[in-house]
Amino acid sequence: MTANAAVPRIETPRLLLREFRPDDFDAYAAMMADPDVTRHLGDGRPLGRAEAWRQMAMFAGHWSLRGFGLWAVEERATGAFAGRIGCFEPEGWPGFEIGYTLARPFWGRGYASEGAAASLRYARAELRRDRVVSIIRPGNAASIRVAERLGARAEGEIEFFGGPARLYAYPRASASA
Repeated sequence: MTANAAVPRIETPRLLLREFRPDDFDAYAAMMADPDVTRHLGDGRPLGRAEAWRQMAMFAGHWSLRGFGLWAVEERATGAFAGRIGCFEPEGWPGFEIGYTLARPFWGRGYASEGAAASLRYARAELRRDRVVSIIRPGNAASIRVAERLGARAEGEIEFFGGPARLYAYPRASASA
């Protein structure tokens, strides 16, 4: 994919990974205002509506500038906005990352693993990425389980947004996850 291309859609058995739309904003802002959702993201604090808007707009712009990015996650059965999952590498980032964040009502259903596996396949097959990581706070046990389920292994610790994080690297063989 080249910069400025349309955002591709990916369907999994239960999810639709698609472009962010303006009507996602209320659900996105609510997700990012939830301290349980944000405690392991960035600097760990919830976002206000204006910050959530800027972040959502940045994700849309990432697709234009990089030719890949985070998708909005829609639950296929209900059409509900469930979160964000995809490929991310803004300027200065520690590596090409598979990231996943879901709103609390969608936790514990395996959606993060399902969407992250689809993103990893996309990164390997479409973007031809050999080195893929996830950046995870040491206390984020659920995200660590998702990464490990997809074959990632802890590679080392980094300083990230003022706190410790671990780089989990996905071996090339995990593309079929």
